[in-house]
Parts: sequence; structure tokens; C-alpha cells
Amino acid sequence: MIQLTCSRLSSYRIVTATCPWGRLLALVLLTGGLSVQAQGIDQTQKKIESAQQSMPLLPTSELPAQAVESNINTAKQKPNFFNRTSNWLSSRNLPGDLQIHGFASQGYITTSDNDVFGNSNNGGSFGLTEAGLNISVRPLPKLQLSAQVLSRRAGKGNSGMPRLDYAILDYQLYSYDANQYGIRVGRLKNPFGFYNETRDVAHTRPSILLPQSIYFDRTRNLGLSGDSVQLYGETAIGNFGTFSTQFGVWWPIVNDRDTEVSLIGRDPRVPSDIGNQPIGQLNREASYIGRGIFETNDKRLRLGISGIWLNTSYDPRNGLKDPISAGSLQFTPIYFSAQYNAERWSITSEYAIRHFKYDNTFGPMVLNNADFFGESYYVQGEYRFTPKWEGFIRYDVLYADRSDRNGNKFAKEFGVAPHSRFAKDITVGLRWNVTPEFMLRAEYHRVNGTGWLSRLDNPTATEGPMSQHWDLYAIQASYRF
Repeated sequence: MIQLTCSRLSSYRIVTATCPWGRLLALVLLTGGLSVQAQGIDQTQKKIESAQQSMPLLPTSELPAQAVESNINTAKQKPNFFNRTSNWLSSRNLPGDLQIHGFASQGYITTSDNDVFGNSNNGGSFGLTEAGLNISVRPLPKLQLSAQVLSRRAGKGNSGMPRLDYAILDYQLYSYDANQYGIRVGRLKNPFGFYNETRDVAHTRPSILLPQSIYFDRTRNLGLSGDSVQLYGETAIGNFGTFSTQFGVWWPIVNDRDTEVSLIGRDPRVPSDIGNQPIGQLNREASYIGRGIFETNDKRLRLGISGIWLNTSYDPRNGLKDPISAGSLQFTPIYFSAQYNAERWSITSEYAIRHFKYDNTFGPMVLNNADFFGESYYVQGEYRFTPKWEGFIRYDVLYADRSDRNGNKFAKEFGVAPHSRFAKDITVGLRWNVTPEFMLRAEYHRVNGTGWLSRLDNPTATEGPMSQHWDLYAIQASYRF
């Protein structure tokens, strides 16, 4: 199973005419009532499984969300298909340490304005569905093979078509005591931040929506995984803790609609005045990625730094009047991560400085020779009321250009809404671990700005301008085996 290491407040009016706190409470009570009716079972005590049991095993540190899981009340469950399948798999003497795990989650999102993962602004949307099945086998003591197929339905950018999420060959080159080093080859999860590698599995992330300033959903396929060769290592640092690192060369996945719209400002698949032919495409080019994380022996303090050097280029269709000329883009973000875990509470914060550099042959004035730095950060507090109930609060900030934080300069020059260049999000939420396998969540977002919204789900040409101040309510049910 994979073990992957995982401000100033603006003036907000949290209370709206629709009473978001009441709506959030109603959502929690609704999901709780449905779950209680579905359970109908006696409670007993047992130790929760590690969240990594839903992933293949690779040697690195724990995810922060997993490091703080403790004993919770679980249930003596009635036989059903999922339980029988899970029990059968766990009881078999499968060859080569074969492990099979999976997960599924379904969300419901409604917004006061703008659309998130479907038509959420008009009666709500069940447009967020995630499901995955993974398998790992260790044919040799130092060799492990693992793969996962993922289906994700999330707005117009993710249709739910199953795809290969990762396929990894992991060979351990050296191992002695707390020190181990190895190499991984294949389609690998991109190592940056605390949550990126296991963001698909709802149990291993702190909320339904991760902080969008760091973990963009609109460029999720680009950020999640890529074809890569990486070296990794973990070593003890005296009696202080351990230091783990991953770095390597990476060919990013850039051929999806949300990524293309985000990086070049338009969708090459949409026909224009040149006919029904697609316009052009982004190309995969050799890029580089790496991360280092220090963790104390008691798991209380975790510090990390991650870096990406992403290279891509745009090829217009030959012989067609493509409004975008051939050009190249370098995207070089650096991420700083910190987390402190106590018995009942945790504080997590991540900060990113994101450098975009377009060369001077890109064509459109908005991209031609563009060179700017974006800035992102969030601060998050989690509290564990009981082993079953957790709550969190988060303040998340995104600036597309740190030298033009309110977007006024960009808006004046290119005629777009200033709020499309930033987003400030206050989020509160609850998590209920009904059983080790089944979890319910609810959360509320009060957002100022539209900087991280998908342009595919919010086409201004057909639906009009987006609203600067808006609310988001979400609930989610998640299962793993």
C-alpha cells in the first residue's frame, strides 16, 4: 500500500440573508439522519484502519490526515456486498502479497452564484463523483508493482471516463534501519505539498474541496500525476526525526480541456471561425519535480518544501488561422508546508509562489511575453471533538499576480472582471467517521472572488459574468475498502 507524505482577513460579511450557518446545520442533520437510518447496528470498539490501506504500499512518511487518526467507535455491520467482498479479500492468502483496495464518494454541491462541478447554481448538483480501484503486488522482497484506475466526474472538465491514475514500478535500492533509498518508474503521483498524492481518496484529505489556492481542481489532471522517473529516500536525523525526499524528471499531462483553458486562456477543441477543425494543442515536454519533508519522531511537527519546473509548448494547426501562435511556457512554483499535530487539534499551513513565463512568440497580447508571479496560501485548524467527530476552519487566499492583487490593472488592460484574478475563501466544515469505512462530511464556503473557478463550468459568453461574492454548500458520503 502506498504510504505517501501526505493574512490578513479581508472584510467579510459572514452572515447572509440566507443564513449560511443554518443551512450548513440542516445539511449536517440531514446526512446524519440518513446515516443512522441506514446503519441500524450495535456499536463496539476497535482501532481504525490506516487510511493508506486504500493505496498500494511504498516507503515514505504518513499523510498528515492519517497521522492523527485514532481509535473510533465502529459498528458490527450487517452482511452486504461490500462487506463480504472486503472480508473475502482480507481473508485470502493472495500470491505475492497481493492487495486490492478501492474507494467511492458522492457529493452534492449548491451555490448562491456561479457553478461548481455542474449546474450548482440552479437547484444544486450531484456532479462530484469519485471512484477508484487499486492493486499492488510484491513479487520480490525489494520490488513492488502497483496501479490504480480512477473515475472522476466533476463538471465539464472531468466526464467520469475511467483512466489510468498511476502505474508504478518501485525498486528498493538500499534499506538499513530507518534509512532506505529506491527508484520509481511509471505514471507516478506528483510529490508536492501534503495532500496531492492521495487527494482522490476522500478519507485522506481534510475537506471535500482541498484549499484551491494550492490544489487547483481546474488543473487537477496536470497536478495529480505524470509519466516520471523518480529517486526517493528516507533517513533518520539523529534523535530528532526523519527526512524523506523524492525528485525526478516528469512528463506532465497537459491534454485536457481545463488545463488548456487555464494555461492558454481558451479551449482549442472549441471550433472557431475557421471551421470544425480543432485549433492546436499543448505539448508534453521534459519537466522536473521534487519534495523534501522533515518529520519529528513523535509525528507532531512536519515541515516540507516542494518545487516544480514545468515545461510545455503550444503548436497551432498548420495552415489555419489560429489566433494563438506557437510558443512555450515555463511554470515554476515553490511550495512551503508546515503542520503541527496535538492530541485533539492540528494546524496546517502552506504557501506557494508561482512563476509563469510565456515566451514572446505566443501571439495574443495577454500571453505574449507575459512574466509574472502568482501567490497562494492557506491556514487551517482542525479539532477532534471525539474519535468520530471532527471540525475544521480554513482561510484560503489566491492571487493570480502578486503585483496586481485586486486585479484592477489586468482588468483595465484586457477588459475582464477584476475578481477573476483573485479568490479569498473562508471555510468551515464537519466530518463524521460513521465507521472506519464509511464517512460523511458537510462544509460551507464564503468566497470573495472567482480566481479558481473553472471557465468551462462558467462560460461568460453564454451565462454572463460571474458573481464576485458567493456561497458554496457541500455534503459528501465516502466509502473505502
